[in-house]
Amino acid sequence: MAVTETKAVGSDDYALSRVPRTERFGFWTMLLQWLGQSGSLSQFTLGATIGVGMTFGKAFLAFTLGAVILEIVIFAIGLAGMREGLATPLLTRWIGFGRNGSALVSLVIAVSLVGWFGVQNTIFGNSVAALVGGPSALWCAVAGVAITALVIFGFKYMALLAKIATPLFFALIAWSVTTTLMHHSVSELISAPPPGEHLPLAVAATAIAGGYMTGAIVAPEMTRYNKKGSHVFVQSASSMILSEYIVGMIGVLLGHLVKSSDVTHIVLSTSGAVGAIVVILSTAKINDWNLYGSSLGIVNFFQVVFGKRLHRGVVTVGLGIVGTVLSAIGVMEHFTEFLSTLGVAIPPIGGIIVAEYWVVRRMRKPLDATRDAETLPASAPTWVPMSLVIWAAAFCVGKFVTAGIPALNSLLTAFVLYCVLGGLGWIKSYGTSTLDDGDTSLPDAREATPMGAA
Repeated sequence: MAVTETKAVGSDDYALSRVPRTERFGFWTMLLQWLGQSGSLSQFTLGATIGVGMTFGKAFLAFTLGAVILEIVIFAIGLAGMREGLATPLLTRWIGFGRNGSALVSLVIAVSLVGWFGVQNTIFGNSVAALVGGPSALWCAVAGVAITALVIFGFKYMALLAKIATPLFFALIAWSVTTTLMHHSVSELISAPPPGEHLPLAVAATAIAGGYMTGAIVAPEMTRYNKKGSHVFVQSASSMILSEYIVGMIGVLLGHLVKSSDVTHIVLSTSGAVGAIVVILSTAKINDWNLYGSSLGIVNFFQVVFGKRLHRGVVTVGLGIVGTVLSAIGVMEHFTEFLSTLGVAIPPIGGIIVAEYWVVRRMRKPLDATRDAETLPASAPTWVPMSLVIWAAAFCVGKFVTAGIPALNSLLTAFVLYCVLGGLGWIKSYGTSTLDDGDTSLPDAREATPMGAA
């Protein structure tokens, strides 16, 4: 692939290198990116579902448990991504999985994220069609093309969308919900008994923590653009507060109000053009990250497996077309069970990353040695077989053990097994692969990626 061709297709966004310190974004830009992930129509529905089966106080406890679990995972993994300037697929080459294992990690993450991109696109198409009319397939195509065009140009333009979409989305939602709740006694809704069948605390916490666990594992896709570890903590904690304690708990109140989990008609009570804008913003500010994370995974996968260094912008076009077409023809609705299964396979990746990077630390030394120079190590371990065994065992625990929170069960199983076996010296790498094993015709990431905004 010629250099002139790659420059014409968006931004490579440091897909196979560290993000330099000079290219990172300021606190407020990153905060808006985090907050943009906090609110969605599905989060209101989740809150209402929990509210139907729990009192307000117990729902608050459930959201607290879910938020604490997620924040611990996000911060532990996200801080590693910030320190190294690396996204999850590339980070795993030196943290736990080795070069070839990282290809499998990349594929699982990429398929999962592009799948959810298609599912979200389908929800968008159906919602807009119900609000303003027209065929759902057409709206799926419009949304898919628009988000793909945005993601082609990378993080800088996604940050610009967040600056516009996040405040506007929450302003419209606040107006709609306030208009509804002002005609009812909030204190009575808070003290009201759950209108539906009792929902156990563990089940509620599972829905809360498990629903966003994949996003927590790929937090380095965002945190590699952070400047400080304190920023990662404050921004991710702010996102949890907004998502769980404000959006989620408002959903609980709405569930008590209508005695049903179907509360989107309240959130979208403005209907028409304004309601469509709410749906558009809700989808765009989250779905761009699904496509972005998938593109990073595919780039790493192709370099490892086929020795080809693809441009992230080109990969985004291909993935966007696939996800858009499948959503438009209604295929993605049949893959949610498969995507949920992949969701159980992803948390163990996070457990292994945290265990290796912060506890065992047998493989991260090359990253430590090259961090200040902002380069990558010249080589990486080829295979780490025991990590794959731990991954498979943790997946089985998450999939087949019914007690507790499946996503958390699989993550903790991977973390504990890796720490124990690592302490015993059983985590060993086999073979060494040089870094520059692919097509080197691409321009340096500094030339292809726009400067980060403050």
